[in-house]
Amino acid sequence: MKNVIGNNLSVTLFGESHGKGIGAVLDGVPSGVKIDYDIIARMMQQRKAAGTISTGRREDDIPEFLSGIKDGYTEGTPIAFVIPNKNVHSSDYNALKNIARPGHADYAGHVKYRGYEDASGGGHFSGRLTAPLVVCGAICICMLQEKGITIGTHISKMMHIEDRPFDEKHLEQDIALCNAKTFSVLDEKKGEQMIALIEDARNHMDSVGGVLDTAITGLCAGVGEPEFDSVESCLAHALFSIPACKGVEFGSGFDFSNMYGSAANDAFCMHGKEIITKTNHNGGINGGITNGMPIRFKTVFKPTPSIAQLQKTVNFQTKENVDVEIHGRHDPAVIHRARVVVDAMSAITVADLLITRFGSVYFGGEKQ
Repeated sequence: MKNVIGNNLSVTLFGESHGKGIGAVLDGVPSGVKIDYDIIARMMQQRKAAGTISTGRREDDIPEFLSGIKDGYTEGTPIAFVIPNKNVHSSDYNALKNIARPGHADYAGHVKYRGYEDASGGGHFSGRLTAPLVVCGAICICMLQEKGITIGTHISKMMHIEDRPFDEKHLEQDIALCNAKTFSVLDEKKGEQMIALIEDARNHMDSVGGVLDTAITGLCAGVGEPEFDSVESCLAHALFSIPACKGVEFGSGFDFSNMYGSAANDAFCMHGKEIITKTNHNGGINGGITNGMPIRFKTVFKPTPSIAQLQKTVNFQTKENVDVEIHGRHDPAVIHRARVVVDAMSAITVADLLITRFGSVYFGGEKQ
């Protein structure tokens, strides 16, 4: 049973949705990294439930750091923290005991853990567990910003509504715009339409999914491995660990199926003394290794499986067909909250790749 991700920088995740608390151990962070608590607070705020487009569960989500940080700087030892669970309604799940909620991990988890799992609120499978991932990601963003590396994600598509794409010539400005927003879109009118769509789904006891578009700038060429630890494989591993993520594509992704090689190839050219490519269909990655262009990828998130409509399922204890209506507090969409989790997992992965490539002394500095 593995709840650890990463090579030279790793995250160990623990806790359940309705347990005493959730948290993580972030190991491998070099000493001397300045922790920007404003970044942690901003990212945690972006993950929080808000308004009627999110679950009614409200948590403070303030991490209590137990080790690894002193006087605002990392010590180089494991960073451990816990986030208390305060607003739990476990009784909401009493009627769902032994019921396989459609789209959820109830049955699969029951088989894996032989009936000893804590299923309340989804237990260890809950989106609640993304909160400590965001804390870890925020710490890694503190590391990356030292090197001029930025990460930003916007909601690219929701049903028939599409946001404007990232402007490749002004990526830094677009990333800054995304990171300043709670509902991350580049076109405000499209954002209003998406919010109205989520509201409509909630009113019909339903839910919606969507596509996120991510850009990473400032990452140098030569990072990653050509085979099993390619940049794509490491990022995909991290991104698929986010609940409800069901697809990842890099660069032009599945659109490559509509292209000739003459169009798909990114021609190299000189930009002053810098080697760049004229296009970026490959998303900043060749042969599993960064080529110095922005990393570009999209992720798709399925509609939230917890809906209040009557659904068909089974009681896996009695082996009977049953009907289920899921009540309680649930998100009609997670896409707007998931985008900061995508940023966090991207930051963790990139920081790990850089430490693997250059060593731990690449980050942090000598104590003055």
